[in-house]
Order: sequence, then C-alpha cells, then structure tokens
Amino acid sequence: MNTVVSKQIAIEQLKAGGIGVIRTDTLYGLVAAALNPEAVERVYAVKGRTPTKSPIVLIGSLDQLIDEYDEAMLAHIGELWPGKNSVILPSAHGPEWLTRGNASIAYRLPADERLRELLEKTGPLIAPSANPEGELPAKTIQEAYAYFGDTVDFYVDGGEVADDTPSKLWRLQPNGELERLR
Repeated sequence: MNTVVSKQIAIEQLKAGGIGVIRTDTLYGLVAAALNPEAVERVYAVKGRTPTKSPIVLIGSLDQLIDEYDEAMLAHIGELWPGKNSVILPSAHGPEWLTRGNASIAYRLPADERLRELLEKTGPLIAPSANPEGELPAKTIQEAYAYFGDTVDFYVDGGEVADDTPSKLWRLQPNGELERLR
C-alpha cells in the first residue's frame, strides 16, 4: 500500500480537494474539506452514502462554525466540547452539500489536540466512518484500504482502533436544551 502518507501531505491533499482516510478521535474517517462541494460529493460516491444523510463536520475551534451562534447557545454545548460529542446545530447559512435539506449541521470539536491542530490547518472536514454504507467501520488502515483501495487519494495510519464507539449525538433544541439522539 503506497498511498500511506504523512499528516503534512494529507493536509496538502485536503486543501487541494483530495479525499482520504485518517484516524479521527473516534474511528477512522473518510475525510474531505467541508467547504469543497466536489470533495464532499466524492466522499458520498466512494462511500455509497445515502444522499440525504448529513455528514458530521469536525472543527478545530469554534471559529470554524459556518453560522454565527450567540454565547447563550454555545454555553449549552460547552460541557460537551471538546470531546466525543457531535452536536446538531441549526444552520441558516450552511451549504446544501452539508445540510442536505435538513437546515442543520452536526459538528464535533474533538478533544484530541493533534486532530484539532490538523483541523486548524485544513479547515473543517467531513468525516463519516471509513466504510461503505452498511459495512463495519475500518479498525485499521489496512481494512480501510481493503474497502476503498485507490478510490481515495491518501491514507494516514493512526494505529488500530481499540474502542470503536461512535461519538454521542446531540441536537440543540430551539429552547436551548440538548436532546441526546444516540
């Protein structure tokens, strides 16, 4: 497998519109720049993802949120971030390739400092699990390669996933309360 690259090359590939597989804070993810519609659509095609299913967007800081939210709204999320918690927020300005007709975007601010540093360099990334829809998520870079082969531009080996528990999923309700969905 000669497509395993360093994080620096992955950053360059992502900025250039490439897609790849990296270890996130939870699982291996099939990643692309969230603000690049062609790259996002390529992830959907490679994964065989349901077109109406919105992706989770990994962010390196609150500055990477697409919409502006008031302090009171963000205060409700403060106890969940950084961490393995994805939060669905209403989105008036999110592009269709992210909202998928849902008028919201699910974000996660990872606790993993190295991942946040990468996100600060790449910008927000979509990161659905590295597996074709309906298959088990890859626990190693070799499993991810077996799924995707040369259909992605790069792989970054982050070791074997020991705990494959996905992030908790929350929705911020209009009244400011957080509802746990999974």
